[in-house]
Amino acid sequence: MGSVGVVSTLRDFLDRLPFDTTPLRKLPVPGLAGDCLLELDLTRGLMDSAPASPIEAVRERHTPDLVSVLEALRIAATDARVRALVVHAYAPTLSLAHADELRRGIDEFARSAKPTLAWAESFGELVSGTAGYLVAAACDEIMLQPSGDLGLFGTALEAVFLREALDKIDVLPQISRRHEYKSAAETFLESQISAPHEEMLRSITESVVGHICDCVADARNLQPSEVRAAMDEAPLSAQRALELGLVDRLGYRDEAYAAIREHIGDADGSRTELRFVERFSALPSIDSVRNRRRPVVALVHAQGAIHLGRSGASPLSGHTVGSDSLGAALRAVAQESRVKAVVLRIDSPGGSYTASDAIRREILALRELGLPIVASMGSVAASGGYFIAMPCTEIVAGPATLTGSIGVFGGKTVLQGGLDRLGIHRALVGTGERAGMFSSVRPFTQEEQAKLDAWLDEVYADFTAKAAGDRGRPLTELEPHARGRVWTGAEAAERGLVDHLGGLSHAIERACALAGLERAEAETVVMPKQNILERFTPADNSDATNIRGGSPLFAESAGLARRALLRLAPTGVLTMPNLHL
Repeated sequence: MGSVGVVSTLRDFLDRLPFDTTPLRKLPVPGLAGDCLLELDLTRGLMDSAPASPIEAVRERHTPDLVSVLEALRIAATDARVRALVVHAYAPTLSLAHADELRRGIDEFARSAKPTLAWAESFGELVSGTAGYLVAAACDEIMLQPSGDLGLFGTALEAVFLREALDKIDVLPQISRRHEYKSAAETFLESQISAPHEEMLRSITESVVGHICDCVADARNLQPSEVRAAMDEAPLSAQRALELGLVDRLGYRDEAYAAIREHIGDADGSRTELRFVERFSALPSIDSVRNRRRPVVALVHAQGAIHLGRSGASPLSGHTVGSDSLGAALRAVAQESRVKAVVLRIDSPGGSYTASDAIRREILALRELGLPIVASMGSVAASGGYFIAMPCTEIVAGPATLTGSIGVFGGKTVLQGGLDRLGIHRALVGTGERAGMFSSVRPFTQEEQAKLDAWLDEVYADFTAKAAGDRGRPLTELEPHARGRVWTGAEAAERGLVDHLGGLSHAIERACALAGLERAEAETVVMPKQNILERFTPADNSDATNIRGGSPLFAESAGLARRALLRLAPTGVLTMPNLHL
């Protein structure tokens, strides 16, 4: 019996049951639903990856993940049952990088000539609505509630400086950095922004705003200068946004859904079921059912701060990348005969130098086996995050991705002066010349400071040399683009630090091309994939992918925890500044 016959039998069975089968028909069984109107609801947020544990799955059970949404949009574009797409574009938590990914996914869907419509109560209410509007602009038509606003603001980055406050409480920061753009240290060393720091932040915001203006202008048939002028006038009332051609009409939710249903000839909604994009399942063809041994592109996630040991996740610290866990995942991928290419999805501000270097080694080992591996950068892949991207066969970044930050900083804060003011006194007793080197009780000695500086020089030299080698460029050519500077993906592409601009879908396409595969013939599989039993059973060895640690902030030394209290990087010297677009 073919897949169509199976679907027909299932429908007939449901029709004969002596109770309301509506809930059963909504189960994600391919083909049970008829024609559908897909709905992309941005109000629920978007995860970069699927939940990594049962607890996380429960906590995030109503939040779609990027991979599922993009894959569903790609498949829906050619599925005859899908009639149109409606986007609820109020997106209070959506990042610009994810907005860019969704915009590309909608563009791909729209190439099928199926209608798309975006609506929102407001694009930001006293806050920026740029990310949601960027997604909406990819649609054929945009509707805005008459009482709503268009908060198409520019982009601002904020820097905080604590030096004066630390001086007042007798806390001494002793931090060294390599080099002038490694601005994370300035939070503690300076009382105002330095010229290199300001130059870097200005360059980032100009790059991002330029990209936003170009995307909106292209989608709305405007000039970038017109979009920039509207941005400078924001927030715009709904009527003003209509006058400027940034929205097509004003209306409420019922009017938006009525408009898209009328467009597809189903005004009363009787012939099309409304279904969330991530809940859409394609109808399997007979060929796809028969051919269960398709080549696989493995999608491996590296999300969060990088540290030694096992990966973890908690509501407070979020996801973390443990070098042991990611290394085991990459080794497991290499053992799968169906895997022909790998996409390493990175969303990380970096962290530990040694952990990053251990991961880099695993990537090089994978490449030695002949497997192409493409780095796909999410919102941020900088410092240690760039360290694990640079050995990949190719790097794909979004225009607004924060990347680079090829630099290093490290040191400590001497807290004893402030504690003395509170009547808290500590004594330090140790054996060995360097026993108290990183204690917060006393400052570095001259010899200890020299030791730290020499080590930071060594790490910086190693980072830049490996970056130059991995990118196939002379060190003298690459090093001026290092020095701790953070770049946007667009700026990094101009300087040869990344290979392509695009999102996760483009990275998968590049992985297929490098493996000599057509995208349609390859299956994208998130790896490692564990069943529910493996998540709770103990691991047999260090190659097992089902070991997860707790929060690494508590697994590391007390000194690191104390530094975390003052917002120093808790996981290592390859950490980028605290920037969020």
